[in-house]
Amino acid sequence: MARDESPATAATTHESTRVGRWAAEVFGTFVLVFGGVGTAIFAANFPDPDDNSLGVGFLGVALAFGLTVVVAAYAVGNISGGHFNPAVTLGAAMAGRMPWRDVPGYWIAQLAGGILATTLLCAIAAGGPNGFLSNAVDGGFASNGFGEHSPGGFNLLSVIIAEVLLTALFLYVILGATSERSTPGFAPLAIGLSLTLIHLISIPIDNTSVNPARSIATALYGGPDALAQVWVFILAPLLGGLIAGATYKMLFGRLQPARTR
Repeated sequence: MARDESPATAATTHESTRVGRWAAEVFGTFVLVFGGVGTAIFAANFPDPDDNSLGVGFLGVALAFGLTVVVAAYAVGNISGGHFNPAVTLGAAMAGRMPWRDVPGYWIAQLAGGILATTLLCAIAAGGPNGFLSNAVDGGFASNGFGEHSPGGFNLLSVIIAEVLLTALFLYVILGATSERSTPGFAPLAIGLSLTLIHLISIPIDNTSVNPARSIATALYGGPDALAQVWVFILAPLLGGLIAGATYKMLFGRLQPARTR
């Protein structure tokens, strides 16, 4: 605290900083969900699944999720750390990168940003051609799923393994790319590209979650089946985040950067 700063002023400044971090997480999660899920709903199969002459397909959706993380992290990552994902926040707290007391506020902000995004996507879809919104909802509204609701028909165990493993790998990349020894300025690129890779692997498995906020936001509009299965896409990514956060220092924290000759 500066010498001329009163306790009241310090408290106000701290609260303002906290609100700014929450706003950054709302914004970043909104961009992530609106961009990624919006691409899946409007552009993956265009003009329709039977005549997908202009659709972007799996590759386009994977790139959309990765690009949204890149642009949002560059925009507001310096404010909040650029989590945009409850599993990332949990992993960061477990790794000692942020105080545990900040976790609930981040989670609420992330859920708010994700739900706002899918609500606006639903409003846009309602103005589409006849049946567009109902078809999107009947198709799960880009929700995650297992069994008959998995794009490739993968069972619950396969989905849990994929979500835990891929979320943990995602956290290892994030923690490594944002460490003090990393090259400044390149973290958003590494994180966004890793998320693209994760989607390329797992869209056929379960439509890719690795993010409970994204899964909850889409399940709200994906119908009863999506809501019934969303628990997997809350618990499995959080477990992956916990594992990575708890083991990052043990695996990588004591390594010293290689010396250049």
